[in-house]
Amino acid sequence: MSGAANPARGECALRVDGCELVLRPSFQALVAAEQELGSLFDLVARAAEGKLGLGELAALFWHCLRDIPEGMTRETLGEALIGVGLAKLTPVLRGVLQQILAGR
Repeated sequence: MSGAANPARGECALRVDGCELVLRPSFQALVAAEQELGSLFDLVARAAEGKLGLGELAALFWHCLRDIPEGMTRETLGEALIGVGLAKLTPVLRGVLQQILAGR
């Protein structure tokens, strides 16, 4: 599946290294994230307290990628996220967290 993010499906987009990444916090994606990061409730609480680590952010985004661009690894995603900066990542994180809390 490719194309622009569909907000009606809970998707949000992030431009990284000239490529538009679409994040979709599907059930499968969130289960995978939770298996790695622990409780999503705790993750949301840490984010609300400003205590979400960059590694946790990269892991959550990685699991929520709708399509992984050819050649992208988790490490290259993490490096790209650093290049984007927290100011631009915050609204995308907020969108993913809202989907976790509210659903579609």
